Amino acid sequence: MPLPPPPSAEGGPQTVKRVSFFFEDETGLTFLCVCLIHQVLRHEEFEEGCKASCNGPYDGKWSKTMVGYGPEDNHFVAELTYNYGIGDYRLGNDFLGITLVSGQAVSNAKKLGWPLNEVATGIFETEAPGGYKFYLEDKEQLKQDPVLKVTLGVSDLQKSINYWSNLLGMKIYEKDEEKQRVLLGYADNQCKLELKNVGGAVDHGTAFGRIAFSCAKEELPNIEALMKKENQKILTPLVSLDTPGKATVQVIILADPDGHEICFVGDEAFRDLSKVDPNGDKLLDDAMAADKSDKWFAEKKMKKASA
Repeated sequence: MPLPPPPSAEGGPQTVKRVSFFFEDETGLTFLCVCLIHQVLRHEEFEEGCKASCNGPYDGKWSKTMVGYGPEDNHFVAELTYNYGIGDYRLGNDFLGITLVSGQAVSNAKKLGWPLNEVATGIFETEAPGGYKFYLEDKEQLKQDPVLKVTLGVSDLQKSINYWSNLLGMKIYEKDEEKQRVLLGYADNQCKLELKNVGGAVDHGTAFGRIAFSCAKEELPNIEALMKKENQKILTPLVSLDTPGKATVQVIILADPDGHEICFVGDEAFRDLSKVDPNGDKLLDDAMAADKSDKWFAEKKMKKASA
């Protein structure tokens, strides 16, 4: 039995974030905030690894910074993860890019001398530090949310459609058999999920991306029960996650047929946790200024570990 299709953008699951941006320094933030004109929504520091592997399979101190074009409640946002002891990550072919509509972002990139490659008329490909791809449509920025879609690689398109649409209840907006792609979503006015066949196995590298959706808290046990019934992989059974000084949220982490990690989080507590923090910029600046990890490793004549 699949998840019931949402009656509206407010009533059903909502695209929340893509946790795939693992950066080793502040250049990634500079690209997103200055070039793509994202704003810092909140910043949080943690002394030990997340029990739901939010920072990947790494122990030790880490941080996350949420950036986007508006509040997490009604915008797609990116979670930037920084593991203090990790120096670099290897990307795979699992995350294929984010597409957004913003002529201002194109203009900013040109002014900053950021490399742009026009892959179609008015559509430019660019890379954030670390190799993450962005596709910028040179048009007037959409008022609601400029982020159109997140694209993931899959090895078997039909198997992925069965999982994401038939089991998770996403609506099919477009399907192109020739190009081996499908566009899915939970509502017309939300960021969409695009799946593309990569023509082979999906390699997740070591950056451990994750896409997340919010839903009513009472739906979480139903999702868990459905996945068990259908013999689908559950990476993290229903669990409560604490954030110092903020709301405790309930989440369940799944994996699709290609191992893409999918988080469903209880919406009620998430709305409280994800409120825009007016001190987010300062907390981030203070954390970066206080980060002496590079200096410590240099003094010890050591290098940070490669993921």
